[in-house]
Amino acid sequence: MITAIVLIKTSVDRIPEIAESIAALDCVSEVFSVTGTYDLIAMVRVTHHDDLADVIPGRISKIPGVEGTDTHVAFRTYSQHDLEAAFAIGLDS
Repeated sequence: MITAIVLIKTSVDRIPEIAESIAALDCVSEVFSVTGTYDLIAMVRVTHHDDLADVIPGRISKIPGVEGTDTHVAFRTYSQHDLEAAFAIGLDS
């Protein structure tokens, strides 16, 4: 599984509608409205590296109101949930 963090600039007056359109894509697991330089952050998960081209420039960038993207591909995933589960093995809650 390949995870990409996509920083998205949008038309600020349409952030909720754009976020919902992005979240509806089958390869997008979460969309966050954020402060700062970008308006939205989307977590994209695909099976093959080539699929990123289909999703980001092929689908996300074509949503009306999306003005630009900046994509970061994750090397590894470190999850607090995974760490807690690993250390809780054999312990009763």
